[in-house]
Amino acid sequence: MRIVSLLPSATEIVCGLGLRGELVGVSHCCDYPPEIEGVAVVTRPTAAGSARQGPHAATPESGRADTRPAPPRPPFIDDEIGAAELDVEALRAARPDLVIVRDRPDGSGIGSRRVREALGQPAGGSPGEPVIVSLDAFGTEGVFHSIATVGAMVEAEDDAIELLEALREELGDLEQQVVARRDEGIRAPRVVLLQALEPPFTSGRWVPEQVRRAGGWDLLGREGEASVPTTWESVRDVDPEMLLLAPVGMHLPAAKRAFARLNLPEFWREISAVRRGRVFVVEPVYFERPGPRIVDGVGLLAEIFDPDGFIETSPPASWTPILE
Repeated sequence: MRIVSLLPSATEIVCGLGLRGELVGVSHCCDYPPEIEGVAVVTRPTAAGSARQGPHAATPESGRADTRPAPPRPPFIDDEIGAAELDVEALRAARPDLVIVRDRPDGSGIGSRRVREALGQPAGGSPGEPVIVSLDAFGTEGVFHSIATVGAMVEAEDDAIELLEALREELGDLEQQVVARRDEGIRAPRVVLLQALEPPFTSGRWVPEQVRRAGGWDLLGREGEASVPTTWESVRDVDPEMLLLAPVGMHLPAAKRAFARLNLPEFWREISAVRRGRVFVVEPVYFERPGPRIVDGVGLLAEIFDPDGFIETSPPASWTPILE
């Protein structure tokens, strides 16, 4: 089967199922795993989406230079590739049997309709034409459902079951350790995780659930709902013990640079997390992409929340404290 993935998370799912060899097209933001280098890129950013990264960019695993610029602006905070357009010739040249997309609620972006138009496919489709599948998860179970859906579409159900069992086992082990630490008297830290910085955005969809499963309590997060703009005054008002920064559309080095450029409010040092030196920049891909690595994101948070109880549960070079 010839697969085109227009979502970084779907690309990770396809490769997680051992189907890298069947991947014939990806989006310009797909950069993991490194083995996808050389796969045809069938989208490109528009001017509004230029804050998103180009093809096969640096990852913490690759060690290549990270060139992602400032964070994207709304309305793409809950989207994986931002404002983009199809490279119609490249898409057609890929001759896909399956195209994986995300349909935005407002119909914008590169969704099913635009792919059908690019391929000259009628709205209802017809036998022998590429199948178009839209994935959109709002929680951990939704992410797992996406993995099962891709497995079914590519006739890799057994591989999907194996991957899901491994992810559920890893997640269950982390949660059991959180419960054990609660029994030992370790309480849940009060945190705020922001998914954009200018303006700040609360966490949304599966991210507050990641925080909860890791043993924390996101004071502004909207579990199962879209991220929304907030203010630094709101952050001050809830006064978190920890502040986590995971601006979408970039990797950790660029996220650190984005923080360094911030015009911080005058009351910045009044926030408990800042006074305690507990402000962290975390690798955004573990939170913005609804794929297998969301479980790695839970392990990352657990190590930050309780470093004595969780040793090396985060991926390498996936977070750093902000030291002032």
